[in-house]
Amino acid sequence: MTDDNADLLAFVRARLDEEAGRAQEAGGERWRCPPEMPGEIHDRTGGIAFTVRTRGYDEHIAHQNPEYTLRRIETSRVLLDEYAEVSHLDTDRPAGDFPSGRAVGLGFVVRQMAAEHAAHPGYRAKWLPRFVR
Repeated sequence: MTDDNADLLAFVRARLDEEAGRAQEAGGERWRCPPEMPGEIHDRTGGIAFTVRTRGYDEHIAHQNPEYTLRRIETSRVLLDEYAEVSHLDTDRPAGDFPSGRAVGLGFVVRQMAAEHAAHPGYRAKWLPRFVR
């Protein structure tokens, strides 16, 4: 694995860890949004954690619940693990074989994941997705 690719992986993993920490602090898997009560977010005991019933925020917040966030993070980590296996083949001039193509494709995805955090002080412009023809 090149140092740049190792740093890229570490950066994305750290952002996912931060997001997972926020989701856990927000209730983790203890949230629920009863369909019969849109806009109300309940904890596992049935108490109302908070209510939002304006401009579609309720549906968006309900969809972005901590449990969903944690599931999405786990699927992202699977992609990162797949990329880690072939990241040493993700170069500016990849070979024309399947493993190199896999590395470049997965590298594109990981670079897109990193780009979500482009405003973070640790982000590097050289991680921008490559567009290879």
